[in-house]
Amino acid sequence: MWVFEEELDDGRKLSDVINADHENVKYLPGIQLPTNVRAVPDLSDAVRNASIVVFVLPHQFLPSLLPRISSCLHRGAMAVSLVKGLDFDDEGPVLITDMIREGLGEDVSEVCVLMGANVADEMARDEFCEATLGCPDPEGAGAVVQQLFDCPTFRVEVTPDPIGVELCGALKNVVALAAGFCDGLDWGGNTKVGLGGKCVGWAIKTLLASPLTADNWDGLRGRALLWIAAIIRRGLEEMRLFCKLLHPSVRDMTFFESCGVADLITTCYGGRNRKCAETFARAGGAMGWDEIEKEELGGQHLQGPQTTSKLHKVLEQKKWLSRFPLFRSVYQIAYQGRPPATLVQDL
Repeated sequence: MWVFEEELDDGRKLSDVINADHENVKYLPGIQLPTNVRAVPDLSDAVRNASIVVFVLPHQFLPSLLPRISSCLHRGAMAVSLVKGLDFDDEGPVLITDMIREGLGEDVSEVCVLMGANVADEMARDEFCEATLGCPDPEGAGAVVQQLFDCPTFRVEVTPDPIGVELCGALKNVVALAAGFCDGLDWGGNTKVGLGGKCVGWAIKTLLASPLTADNWDGLRGRALLWIAAIIRRGLEEMRLFCKLLHPSVRDMTFFESCGVADLITTCYGGRNRKCAETFARAGGAMGWDEIEKEELGGQHLQGPQTTSKLHKVLEQKKWLSRFPLFRSVYQIAYQGRPPATLVQDL
């Protein structure tokens, strides 16, 4: 496992601590790692002659790393991306899988993408979760990668729609910011925590096109939950529309896989993007995203704000802003000083 080398407060190197104590004390404290996981600070050594390479890092580091990786891989290696983000150029969004494919060239035979409703610390504690593997060749490379990841507490389903899986993984972080703004305004609060399970069930019904009315609550009280469910519903709708406009081949069923509605709900109730957006709203916009990231995440990086900013440029470029009121509102709150309390005005 390649580890970006860091010096800890006690003067020890992070890779040395992982290898000696079998714990990532900075980014995953309290979790014992398997003894066969070895931290390697030299990227070339970590990937040398690998037949499968798994990418789990912020996408902005890929351009500088891919040339170093490509010369070391086993010929015909497969790549698996767990990177939840999008890059953009003058023509629009650039898929991370395309970046990897282009960066590795002939050295890679297939690039798959793995996304789903799972949270890192819960997975590390071996709690049950699911994921969706998008692979153009589900019976070949897809079956091999599924066998690599699938286990009783981490169930992996394969779909031949890697583009849909990847876009879901990126766009849900924008919706998670909206959910975090709601929490920061106490629209969720104790009611959301106490009735979370029932809210998720109702939200799924709403996602299946049930009319959004107070009667749908089956006795639940609290306008807060109605807003959260509305944001999840609207978020999924805009995610699907954006995917379809850019890539008509994206399958509708992908949005009902773990990478779609399940991951969206999970991210809107937990995860770093929701957490940091809550902090942003409570601060009334007085804290910038870099400051919040440093305070809340201790060195880890957010994808939501960056994806929101680049997504907005695409919507402007293609004159689609009026078709994406939630995405537009999230950007205006995150970057243009619009009050978080106005989030639902355009929905």
